[in-house]
Amino acid sequence: MTAPRPGRTLFVGCGRLGLRVGAALSATGVEVLALRRDPGAVPASFRAVAADLAQPLTDPLPHCESMLITLPPPDAADGYGTPLRHLAQALPARPSRTVYVSSTRVFEGYAGLGDPAPVLTEDDPPRPLSARGRVLVEGERLAEELFGAIVVRPAGIYGPGRDRLPRTVREARPIEHRRRTNRIHEDDLVRVLQSLLLHPEPPRLLHAVDGAPARLGEVVTHIAGRLSLPIPPPVDPDPGHGTVLDGSRMAALLGQLSYPDFRVGYDAMLADPGC
Repeated sequence: MTAPRPGRTLFVGCGRLGLRVGAALSATGVEVLALRRDPGAVPASFRAVAADLAQPLTDPLPHCESMLITLPPPDAADGYGTPLRHLAQALPARPSRTVYVSSTRVFEGYAGLGDPAPVLTEDDPPRPLSARGRVLVEGERLAEELFGAIVVRPAGIYGPGRDRLPRTVREARPIEHRRRTNRIHEDDLVRVLQSLLLHPEPPRLLHAVDGAPARLGEVVTHIAGRLSLPIPPPVDPDPGHGTVLDGSRMAALLGQLSYPDFRVGYDAMLADPGC
């Protein structure tokens, strides 16, 4: 089955991820609209829409067939409720497809379970503990209610310009070696978001994770070896919490990942002299 073109697509928030996905769609002839409070950094190939969703919009938004929502963490006490409701009120009609970017932090309540940790799939219910986690879950619920959204939950995003762990190794800062971690290279996350906008029968919920969950100590040990630097020391105590997430649904959508595990991803990053 041939994937349909998404038609005019509205990128809400349109930060780093939105700009990359939008550029890929724009290159295929799709009209891309970028809704931002400050539209100054929007590329000329996009149509900029200046709007602050913290306030009701005075003018209706243009009609769009598809929408990608990548909102930053909210400051307001009601979380994503205000911007999402203002967005819904300003749309002349609900887009035929909406993709909403959340986070695997909705599973933080599983992090303290002992070994062996359960492998969490999209069928496992969220278990937020913090205010931030509860805000994320409520945002997902509202996006589904207001827009019928497909929800994607990225794990830790890394790639060029997202170099927290290489900096940690260079600075020899203590780190939680036993913590269970999951990650996704930004290039593969961009592919996921583009595929969810284009696929004729996309999954309604997706973990954006690669196929290699790993202890954080394994990751920094690999990075240290590539940089010919000492391995950062472990924190004390090192409780070994964290989650293990299954990425098979994403793999079924994309096929082979560009960066199927952290070794391939960080090797490519560290080969860049600017990293």
